[in-house]
Amino acid sequence: MLTDDMKRDLLAELAHSRTSQSACIEAMQIVQRHLGWVSDETICDIAEFLDMTPEELDGVATFYNHIYRKPVGRHVILICDSVCCWIMGYRGLREHITSRLGIDLGETTKDGLFTMLPIQCLGACDKAPALMIDGKLYTDLTAEKFDMLIESYRK
Repeated sequence: MLTDDMKRDLLAELAHSRTSQSACIEAMQIVQRHLGWVSDETICDIAEFLDMTPEELDGVATFYNHIYRKPVGRHVILICDSVCCWIMGYRGLREHITSRLGIDLGETTKDGLFTMLPIQCLGACDKAPALMIDGKLYTDLTAEKFDMLIESYRK
């Protein structure tokens, strides 16, 4: 169910959109900021609010990789698995992260702190391998750099 705060934020976003449907990504992002993810029930609520069908909205949600359709950790790690990152050390970095955090792609740490998800490209091919944590891009990564970086998110 959409809370009053969510509805207020959605109405503010709709004021800047030509049609309610054109605000669907932003609407899901608003709900995700409030709840951490977008459930099937919430898809139905947003769809009704935007005068869309749940199937139409879900089609957008499943295409757009920054909409989380299941619960995620407090920090989301998007690890780039593009060709450039593979060439520049993706596999070793991913194996290190998997070992360090005890999770694989699509999983969340037992403490609920981190979720690691693949992403096709972060647009940092000249500084591969790269990953993004909570929207912040990190490049030229090594296992050692990752270890230092991840500690700052544990605080």
